[in-house]
Amino acid sequence: MAAEAATPWRKNLERLGLSVPAVAAPVAAYIPAVRTGSLVYTSGQLPFVDGELSAVGKVGADVTLEAAAEAARLCALNALAAVHDLVGLDEVVRIVKVVGFVASAPGFADQPLVINGASEFLGEVFGEAGAHARSAVGVSELPKNTPVEVELIAEVR
Repeated sequence: MAAEAATPWRKNLERLGLSVPAVAAPVAAYIPAVRTGSLVYTSGQLPFVDGELSAVGKVGADVTLEAAAEAARLCALNALAAVHDLVGLDEVVRIVKVVGFVASAPGFADQPLVINGASEFLGEVFGEAGAHARSAVGVSELPKNTPVEVELIAEVR
């Protein structure tokens, strides 16, 4: 166990005052993550904290850009929980891709800034191995009226 505690990602999470949460229970008919070959694909993750959404509503109307970026960060943390539950984060070689969806009020066009919350968080946790390809997409509605949903693809050993 001492070797586990010394892994860089664990140290980075501790430095950020975070730990890997329990995997969020699926809200529909899917599983949180699937491995095929050396890739793990997560399902879209919502910004749950202890079973409750951290924010609800549309970004640019009900939810500020800053609160939405924090929600994206929580989504990324929940995606890491799904990866960890399936294979263990120590097996992650790199984050390959992030896809973020932002429930946007009419006229809101800063979806990339919202999803930066997830991208910057992954960089803080994994360093260079957290750099990834990405899409940030504005949508009219998301499940449970959440402002943000994030999924990722991780390369694993």
